[in-house]
Parts: sequence; structure tokens; C-alpha cells
Amino acid sequence: MDRCPQPNCFADDNTTCTLGHIRLDMCPEWKRVSKIEATASPGDDQMLLPWSGLAMGESDLNFVSGKVKPITVGIVGPESAGKTTILGAFYLLLGRGALTTDANQFSNSYTLAGWEAVATYLRWKPGQLPSFPPHTPSGAARAPGMLHLGFRREDGSLRDLLFADAPGEWFQKWAVNEQAVDAEGARWIARHADVTLLIADRQALAGPKKGAARNDFQLLAQRAVTEARGRRLALVWTKGDVDVAPAMEAQIRKAVASASSSVPEFTVSVSPRGEIDAAEGFRELFGWVLCTKRMGVDLPATEASGHDPFFRFDRR
Repeated sequence: MDRCPQPNCFADDNTTCTLGHIRLDMCPEWKRVSKIEATASPGDDQMLLPWSGLAMGESDLNFVSGKVKPITVGIVGPESAGKTTILGAFYLLLGRGALTTDANQFSNSYTLAGWEAVATYLRWKPGQLPSFPPHTPSGAARAPGMLHLGFRREDGSLRDLLFADAPGEWFQKWAVNEQAVDAEGARWIARHADVTLLIADRQALAGPKKGAARNDFQLLAQRAVTEARGRRLALVWTKGDVDVAPAMEAQIRKAVASASSSVPEFTVSVSPRGEIDAAEGFRELFGWVLCTKRMGVDLPATEASGHDPFFRFDRR
């Protein structure tokens, strides 16, 4: 409850009742205020929580980051390249226990409703074949929606992951103009992502507009590689059941090679590729993301100017 109506009473601080009652439930003033609050407040079975279960916004990140800064995963790619499908596949495979190991056990998620909204289109329903998630809407948001997963490692520590679900239009405009007004969300991902998954859409690279798709990817790759600044980056081929000309694959790899000659590659598809299970590509990609370690900080070596370590960092 709030303050006792008596001006000099501190019973609400678990100290002294100004009327002398040792038990507050025997104080008429305390009971009167309690009765008013019980009438105005919701039932005892209602509890307010700092999360809703939906995808998180930028203002929600302080809650997740209160103990340890989470690993933020940015999925960067053009429109309709399969970015949201990757997230939905992760969630469905996680529900089947196909993504966890003894070293990393699933612990919790603050955005289960958000994950369900993404994955529901990939589920089998009676009389209805599974489809793909709808296009992520492009708005004027300054940050993407974030989907959370928590894992407990062998040593008992927790590892939080945040996956950014962003529309491809943001990245296409950001690739052309880094300071584009409606690319603020893409810039947010570029600043905060600990891991970047650069998406190459094999269907677009093999289709009738493959030349335009190649040029768009090269422009986007140049921007993403530059902004990664040494952070983890992987090339992810989506729609892996589609064949792409070897020359086209070589050009795509060349566009990413400026970051490192050993950028890891992954191929994912919701359809099996020959004898390769469709889940295998997602499992390999998720395992690589999960083993991410944040870069440490090397402090400069110092010498104490006296016997007291307090004066080690004195003014120069």
C-alpha cells in the first residue's frame, strides 16, 4: 500500500505505528487505506511483468541486459530472401530439441508470443499445407523487433541471444545511402550486432533478374563488411535447393572476401537437398551463432608509482 494517512506515521516503512499498534492489521487507519486500495486495485491473481511475450523494442533491452549484455544477431539481406523463415525454422527446431546440446541447454525466452507469430506459418495444420512467414512490414521504426532466447551453459552461466527481425527495404536503402532517413533501423543493427548473417538468396541469383540481384548483393555486402569492423560475419545461402551457376557463386563469395579469406558459409533450405536433411543446415548455422564469444578488452599495462595500488592510475 501507499503511505499511512497519519502525517507522522512510518508504519509503511516497517517501523513505528503512530497510534501504537504493534500489528498493523489492528490499526483502523491502516485498515481503512487497505480497504480503499483493495477496491481500486486489480485482483491478487493479476501480476504485472516487465515483458509481454511479444517481440521486444529498443526500450525493452535494458531489462534483458540488466545482468549480462546479450549477443545480438543481425540478419542482413534483401526483401523476400528468407530472413524471417530462418528465425521460424530456428524456433520450430528448438521446440523439437534439435538445436540444443549438453553444452547449451534451452533456458527461457521473454518473447515466446513473438516467436509463435513468426513460426505459425511454417507449422502443419489440418487440411492446410505450411507456407512462409509474411513479409516483415517496413515502417519508420528506429530499431528492429528483437526475439529473445536464453541458454544455460555447462558451467551454469546463462547466455542470452537477441535476433533482429528487420525488413529487407531497410538494408536496400542503407546499402545505397548509409545515412538514408528511412534506414535508421539498419544502422541500429550495424552498430549493435555482435554477429551478422549476410543473406544470399539463391532463387533470386538464379532467376530472370539475377544480374540485378547480384549487383544489389555486392552493394549490400560491401556496406555490411565495412560496418562489421572485425565482428563475426557469415555468408548464408538461403533456398539452398535452388541451383546457381558456379560463376555467380564465385562473384558472391568475392564480394564478401574483403572481410576475411575465411568467412564461414552456410546453406539452409526448408526442402531437403538430396540426402541432406533440411534441418542440418539450420542446425549448423545455429551452432555457429551459439558459440559466439564477445571480444574482450585489453587494458594497458601500468606501473605503480608507489606501494599503494590506488595510485596506479594517476594523472599524467
